[in-house]
Amino acid sequence: AGAEAAGDRWGVAVALTVRAWNALARGDTAVARDDAERSMELFEELGDAWGRLQAMDNLASLAELTGDLARGRRLRGTAVDLAEELELSCDLPFLLCGLGQSALLAGDHERSAELYERARRMAVAQSIRLGQIVAEIGLGRAARRRGDLDAAETLLRGVLDWHRGRGYEPGTAALIWVELGFAAEQRGDARAALDLHTEGYEAAVTSGDSRTSALALEGLAGAYALAGDHVRAARLLGAAATVREKAGTPLAPAERPDVERAADRARAALGEQAYLAEHGHGASLPPADILEG
Repeated sequence: AGAEAAGDRWGVAVALTVRAWNALARGDTAVARDDAERSMELFEELGDAWGRLQAMDNLASLAELTGDLARGRRLRGTAVDLAEELELSCDLPFLLCGLGQSALLAGDHERSAELYERARRMAVAQSIRLGQIVAEIGLGRAARRRGDLDAAETLLRGVLDWHRGRGYEPGTAALIWVELGFAAEQRGDARAALDLHTEGYEAAVTSGDSRTSALALEGLAGAYALAGDHVRAARLLGAAATVREKAGTPLAPAERPDVERAADRARAALGEQAYLAEHGHGASLPPADILEG
């Protein structure tokens, strides 16, 4: 508002970029889209390549969040090229992590790990600790999806310790809890998976991150299915589907196996009709009611 009152179009564009980033962190796709698109228009009118890069990163995240992975990948590739052209070496680790995220969501775990490792090395060489942390989160997520649970847990627990020490980004910390929960479930440890996903869900709710909230509910469903509580598992999957639908954040291809494990266990125990009935019932219930029931 201050920039608008002063007639400062560049200041407006930068403020919109920051506001879009914060909206994405909350999972508020409507606000994020409006602000990111308007900031891009202003930066293009002003001929500011640096500003276009900032807006492009938000637009890529928005595309991935709402299921348009192809657009997200194109934008992230263009952003990396632009940063290299502008010689923005400090931005490149983060932009490469974004490209790694695109590959991860599409299910290309090997490519994702390559990009995250390149970003990590670049961040370490420039002493950009946050860039290294972001890359290690990605490396941990890629490792889990490849089935390398030891590597995943080592990386993710190291990053979680860093976050705990700084009280930094509860939304990101929530994602780490959820990834560790999935790893525990894949190991067959239902109790640890329940504890970790509960931590993740509580952190996601606190941060307002709807996508991670849905992931945590899906993780809790997997943990309950592993523990034999198939009715609660089916209901939690229904509740997670409702959260995703309301937020406009569909499952990415790489996220489906985690959901399918829970659904397959619950479906096998309950039968198709009972599973669908409980899933539908869960879709109409507040998640807290299912968890407390």
